[in-house]
Amino acid sequence: MSKLIRVTEQPSHYRHLEEMNIRELLESMNKEDITVPMAVQKSIPQIEKLVAAISDRMLAGGRLFYIGAGTSGRLGVVDASECPPTYGVPYGLVVGIIAGGDVAITRAVEFAEDDMEQGWADLQKYDINEKDVVIGLAASGTTPYVIGALQKCRDNNIITGCVVCNPGSPVAENADFPVEVVVGPEFVTGSTRMKSGTAQKLVLNMVSTSVMIQLGRVEDNKMVNMQLSNEKLVDRGVKMVLDQLTTLGYEEAKALLIKYGSVKKAVESQTAKL
Repeated sequence: MSKLIRVTEQPSHYRHLEEMNIRELLESMNKEDITVPMAVQKSIPQIEKLVAAISDRMLAGGRLFYIGAGTSGRLGVVDASECPPTYGVPYGLVVGIIAGGDVAITRAVEFAEDDMEQGWADLQKYDINEKDVVIGLAASGTTPYVIGALQKCRDNNIITGCVVCNPGSPVAENADFPVEVVVGPEFVTGSTRMKSGTAQKLVLNMVSTSVMIQLGRVEDNKMVNMQLSNEKLVDRGVKMVLDQLTTLGYEEAKALLIKYGSVKKAVESQTAKL
């Protein structure tokens, strides 16, 4: 592999940030943030291949794992945790693993990302197997915890992907379906929770949403399988039912929704009678 260029660690394009006023700080950060979606757009062919591989595996009964450290790990945990309430899939179908365990979600765990063996050990707790897909998340593309996990996955014939923000990184080298989103130097030099984190969040949104649509968890443009975990979502669900069963009143639709637990099942219960 050629010498790694750590774009994420290059000096910021901006100097003397402490001398900027608030407006200058905000406008400068926003100017940088605007470049992120354009960088993601360049990576869409890579994302497409990764989504196709994940969808194939999950349709055959596999699971999706995100594994990372620090900000990258937290983003994976967030994306995984949002799949069950949004799409009504079981907990455990999409799993987020962070170096240092759950405590690392809210506070840094020193040196957790430096352990080459622990990532694989953490995956084994879930009985990881050849049906599954593992995506390594590392803005730098050099996190030992992630590299070690992906290497072991490959040794065990488990499909791997990654989302990184440096080109030609060790993490990408160990991924069957690498996604490299090169967003350039950060506004605060080396602070990859900024543009790099935003890029990873956008890619994870695209990956999980596209996969869930491929799995049939969305109809038209509606979250017809979402969990009814609060009144806002119940109201949203009732309105979806009313869109399809126009002869019902609000309370009738709500009663059906509560009885069957999802928009999809509520509508199907009535269309089956027709």
